Amino acid sequence: MSGLWFEDLTEGLVVEHATRRTVTETDNVLFTTMTMNPAPLHLDHDYASRTEFGRPLVNSMFTLALVVGLSVPELTLGTIVAQLGLTDCTFPAPVFHGDTIRVETEVVEARESRSRPDAGIVVFAHRARNQRNDLVCSVRRTGLMHRRPAS
Repeated sequence: MSGLWFEDLTEGLVVEHATRRTVTETDNVLFTTMTMNPAPLHLDHDYASRTEFGRPLVNSMFTLALVVGLSVPELTLGTIVAQLGLTDCTFPAPVFHGDTIRVETEVVEARESRSRPDAGIVVFAHRARNQRNDLVCSVRRTGLMHRRPAS
């Protein structure tokens, strides 16, 4: 367990996540085909070469999953009850094979759960940037977080 308890997740807390990840072509091809997405923009180099991007784009659903995953060790590993939702997801710049993604997270809301006295609800704002510092994804994630156990 390395995640933070509800009591540690105060509004305004910003976490720069230690782990970064370079996206590979294999990541993109496997994720895209496993999720049954036949879009040539992700899989067909010839097709993608004739688009405004000039090369395949990384599947945005992979990018989203990576952004959330990179935040887990410092925030929710072993301390989350359940993910309750994702909102306000945007992809302001494309991700390409070879891009290295880093994530920072801000706690934008934290409140006690009305139905579960042993937990609280936290809204995380994740922001992901590539090696050129371009914002490539932002998303709000709501989690039901365990309270710190009594000693």
